[in-house]
Amino acid sequence: MITVIDYHMNNLRSIENTLRRLDHEVRVTSDSNDVRSADKLILPGVGAFPDAMRNLDELGLTDTVIEKVTSGTPILGICLGMHLLFSESEEFGTHRGLGLIEGSVRRLTGGVHIPHMGWNQLHLKRENPILEDVEEGSFVYFVHSYYAAPDDEGIVVAVTDYGTDFPSIVASGNVWATQFHPEKSQRVGEHILNSFAHS
Repeated sequence: MITVIDYHMNNLRSIENTLRRLDHEVRVTSDSNDVRSADKLILPGVGAFPDAMRNLDELGLTDTVIEKVTSGTPILGICLGMHLLFSESEEFGTHRGLGLIEGSVRRLTGGVHIPHMGWNQLHLKRENPILEDVEEGSFVYFVHSYYAAPDDEGIVVAVTDYGTDFPSIVASGNVWATQFHPEKSQRVGEHILNSFAHS
C-alpha cells in the first residue's frame, strides 16, 4: 500500500490515477494514523513552501512524517514535496522544512524564464535503484521556480540544466525525491514510480 499524503496543496488525482493504472494499491489521506501505518509514503505538492509547512503543522502531520521516515519507511517527495524534505527554504523568507535531507531550497537563477515549465532532460550522475530502465538524457516534465540544493552532493542522482545544473533526483537511504512530476512524465515517470513502489 502506497500512502499519498494530502496536506491540501497537492495535485492528488494525477498521482493517484497513475499509481492505480500501474496496479499499485493507493491510499490518499490527511490522517496521521494512516501515515503511521503506511508501508510507503509519497509527498507530492504544488504551491508555496511556507503555506505547505503551515498546512502540515495544522494537520498534525509534520512530526508524524518525520518520525515515520526516520524509522525507515520509504518516502518519495515530488516537486514541492521534494522541497519540504529539506532543512529550509528561502521562498518568501526563510522557513524550516522537515529536515529529512540537510540542505536548502533556492530560487532558480541564470537569466532563464521562471517558472521552469515543460520538458527537460535528466543527466544521470550515479546509479540508484530508482533509475531502473531510465536512460541518460530522458525527458521529464517540470513546473517550478525553486530547486533543492543538498549539503551532500553525493546524494544527487540526476541533474537538469536550466540556466544552471540543479538536482532533479536525490536519494539518501530511504528518502527519494524528484524535482519533476513523474506522474506527468509518461513512461519515464512510470518507471520511476514503479521502482519506488518496489523499493
